Amino acid sequence: MEYGKKIYFASDFHLGARNHQESLRREKIIVRWLDEIMPETEVLYLLGDVFDFWFEYRKAVPKGFVRFLGKIAEFTDAGIPVHFFTGNHDMWIFDYLPNEVGLIIHNEPYEVTFSGKKFYLAHGDGLGPGENSFKLLKGIFRSPFAQWLFGRLHPNLGIALAHKWSLSSRNVHGEPDEFRGESDERLIQYAREVMKEAHYDYFIFGHRHIPIDYPLNDHTRYINLGDWIHYYTYGVFDGEKFELKSYTGSL
Repeated sequence: MEYGKKIYFASDFHLGARNHQESLRREKIIVRWLDEIMPETEVLYLLGDVFDFWFEYRKAVPKGFVRFLGKIAEFTDAGIPVHFFTGNHDMWIFDYLPNEVGLIIHNEPYEVTFSGKKFYLAHGDGLGPGENSFKLLKGIFRSPFAQWLFGRLHPNLGIALAHKWSLSSRNVHGEPDEFRGESDERLIQYAREVMKEAHYDYFIFGHRHIPIDYPLNDHTRYINLGDWIHYYTYGVFDGEKFELKSYTGSL
């Protein structure tokens, strides 16, 4: 890592939820945060559900988010890599955002090492035991046929249906969940299974919507980044230590 630079992690902005007014206010706060961290950012990782819904039609994309996308373009134009992990709300990202704003897209867990520390990164949806019906549905949604079929819908209808589906998410449109304890946290169980094959210093996920910093042993921590609906939390690694922080800036 370059001296004085940091690695930043955030997830679950859910831009587009719960309504236009709330989403726009949240977007402006996120852009302010991005403005503040940009001078010291070496790499930015966005770990999924950045959008409450996203689908790239051949000639159309969802309206809005111009402030956020413009700011991300500033990062990539300045040579700052921005990695984007698709989540369960924005899995249908194809070539528009990589080509237009320079995002590096990840559809699967990703491993990276900084300053000798090994990171395991993913959004977190569909990982760990259980949730078999969701895993089946996710597999269907990610199939090329399902994507082709959805693309046959007019954008006015397709996007409206997707937003209606999103309303079923309690973490986005209601109160967030609570930490359930290790035995009931699927991502902690998943991390422990991965640890049987290799050592990692940090497992970092989104998806759960609550900020969690949980020691798996003396050398490994499980981190959930929380969300920007309720907590405005993010992670930062300075080359020596990782911290889970809350952004307190406001409009």
